[in-house]
Amino acid sequence: MGEPGAGQEHVVVIGAGIAGLLTAAALARDGRTVTVLDRDDLPDAPVPRPGVPQGRQPHLLLHRGLLAIEELLPGFGAELLAAGAVPVDTGELAWLGTGGWAPPSHQPHVLLATRPLIEHVARRRVQALPGVRAVGGQRVTGLRRDGASRWLVDAVTAGWSDASPPPSPGRSDAVPPSSTGGAASPPWPADLVVDASGRASRLPTWLAALGRAEAPVEEVDAHLGYATVRVRLPAEHVVAPGVVVLPQRGRGGGIAVPAEGGRWTVSGTGAGEQRPPRDLPGLRDFLAALRDDSLVRLLAAGEVEGDVATHRQTANRRHRYDRVTGWPDGLLVVGDALCAFDPVYGQGMTVAALEALALRRADGAGRLGRPGVAARAVRTCVRLGELPWQMATSADRVLAGLPTSRAPVSVLAGRWIAEVDRMSTHGDVEAQLALSRLYQLAATPTSLLRPRLVARWLRARVRGLGPPVRRPPVLRDELPVVARGPVGGAR
Repeated sequence: MGEPGAGQEHVVVIGAGIAGLLTAAALARDGRTVTVLDRDDLPDAPVPRPGVPQGRQPHLLLHRGLLAIEELLPGFGAELLAAGAVPVDTGELAWLGTGGWAPPSHQPHVLLATRPLIEHVARRRVQALPGVRAVGGQRVTGLRRDGASRWLVDAVTAGWSDASPPPSPGRSDAVPPSSTGGAASPPWPADLVVDASGRASRLPTWLAALGRAEAPVEEVDAHLGYATVRVRLPAEHVVAPGVVVLPQRGRGGGIAVPAEGGRWTVSGTGAGEQRPPRDLPGLRDFLAALRDDSLVRLLAAGEVEGDVATHRQTANRRHRYDRVTGWPDGLLVVGDALCAFDPVYGQGMTVAALEALALRRADGAGRLGRPGVAARAVRTCVRLGELPWQMATSADRVLAGLPTSRAPVSVLAGRWIAEVDRMSTHGDVEAQLALSRLYQLAATPTSLLRPRLVARWLRARVRGLGPPVRRPPVLRDELPVVARGPVGGAR
């Protein structure tokens, strides 16, 4: 593909992760080219890459996120399934929350796959869209104005991947080295720029160079850490579709879920001094010390492949770009570059998909480049992240022993959610479904105030909650043995 033709709009998206790819899909249309730049070479296969350090950790695509992606890339779910993703009813997971085991229920399916596979399928679909290209080996170093309305995106080229399109005319890789260690690339002109570069975003620096005031930054860090191994686990050995043991204040947790290729990811998670070790023997000991031994039993039942992968960049951090006065026209920010969540809650990809849909609606007939529209779109994206931000930071404050909100509404909401959770762990399936819809971002907290649910709580106050949910079987050898009579029915 050559340079944008006369009369065409050009969009540059910085970052070829999930947020950048979905944004490219949202903004692709006739009369416009979309170029997605990434500092990594973009592989042809679903393999981890340096720019996604969490790529080897467990991932799931919430049902709400899958629905949003289907609007952007119809048939995406079917393609992901064909590539090996595992559909799982989250109501059938062996889920040990802070108050006890969740009751079994039937809920919309989520898709479980490795991050490289999800990204690979999305990138393949997005690159097939007319006018869209993804270019690897481009590390963006600056953003500046070219006149009143156009942008220039500066980058250095470290080399071209075989999976990337060759440099277009006027973008030869035989250019002088730059002072930043790469080969200086001619600037990428754009009518619209989207920063989807993740936690490492340099947008605060670029905005300062444009004369804008610094955006406030909010952060809640429970110092959570992951340690994960891949395990080949024979399907006939497993009963539960997955296991989740939520971490608590002063105690670790973990998760084991299937992915493509008959492999599982088994992870330990913990905050602060409870973070899991980086070696396999240490991880085994960590899992053995949890509130339940399901995870260490799963690990022992399979064959470990590769080494332990750790990840500790888990702080919740959001930039309040919605509060920047004089936000530049034609500039957008999405994904972790705007608001990064603790990944233990599985919200990031879903929020990125919802932001991409919001940008598509705001764009309309190419309106995002018009005065004031980009600022309104940024404010919309901030609002979309508000509920998951409150959920993630509230939980992490408890894990880290940090002060929680004393606002009366927040205190009452926290107490009511705890009551609904208590009902769930004593077998109330309707309470469990209500909580699940909230956690999967398919409902708002007000949905927990439905009269029917309140009536069930009042009835439980009068009659009692009943016995707690029993621990579900995880491995085949935990199933009860059914006694059988002699062959032929003799007695």
